[in-house]
Amino acid sequence: MTIDYDHEYNTRAFAPTHVEVLGRLARDAADYRSRATAAGRAELDVRYGTTPRQIVDIFFSDAGPQAPVAVFIHGGFWRAQQPAGFSFVAAGLNARGVTVALPGYDLAPQVGIGDIVEQMRQALLFLHKRFARRMLVLGHSAGGHLAACMVATDWSEYGAPNGLVPAAMGISGLYDLAPLVHTAMNADWKLTDAEARRLSPLLWPAPKGRIFDAVVGGAESGEFLRQSRLLADAWSKAGVAAHCEAVPGADHFTVITPLADPDSKLVRRLAELVPSG
Repeated sequence: MTIDYDHEYNTRAFAPTHVEVLGRLARDAADYRSRATAAGRAELDVRYGTTPRQIVDIFFSDAGPQAPVAVFIHGGFWRAQQPAGFSFVAAGLNARGVTVALPGYDLAPQVGIGDIVEQMRQALLFLHKRFARRMLVLGHSAGGHLAACMVATDWSEYGAPNGLVPAAMGISGLYDLAPLVHTAMNADWKLTDAEARRLSPLLWPAPKGRIFDAVVGGAESGEFLRQSRLLADAWSKAGVAAHCEAVPGADHFTVITPLADPDSKLVRRLAELVPSG
């Protein structure tokens, strides 16, 4: 059976209310950004790299300078979006005493996916220098791919503690990039089969002893469900505390709305995962 990968990775085709949901999330992001800024709890557009998109927005909790730190990486198929559009994701963890950083990155086709992986590593090194803390990393869609790359990175090669990212969560992530070679979007990524394999965390050495949660909307396409289940299964067999959870009825966009709610199951789980020091 031939799989229509363009359809399977068309996230909006499986989200009938996406126009309404995306509009609401944009308003929620702008509102939280404004409120946190007015309260003196936000540092926005902090530069970690040399290009205009290599910035990080930081939303502080009220727990003070010793607050634990989580990093949220936005999606957009590595070719769209920016941190400002996702400011709302900080609300839930901020209310639970966790500082949340949202890094940006350059986009395809101006850069390749491999370049973006390296930029995220530089963003985390910048945050480690700033806070001197281990970090929980979570990401949505392409950000889920990047979160998996971060937890699977050997940080000792970058002069940082190897336990810099002891836990991560991918929400509707992409971990096997081979199918994406066969989509129209690859005109922007320019992935070859070999490059897709090189950049697939599914094929990297598993980060043994670390934690990875693969969360995915239960109403998403078969490919998105496969991606999360495949990585969780492979990594759990290789010594990672990995598991997959399909959220009933959630699509690619509604699956992240609970991040704004400190009492949601998703935020409660993240609060358990965030390292204390």
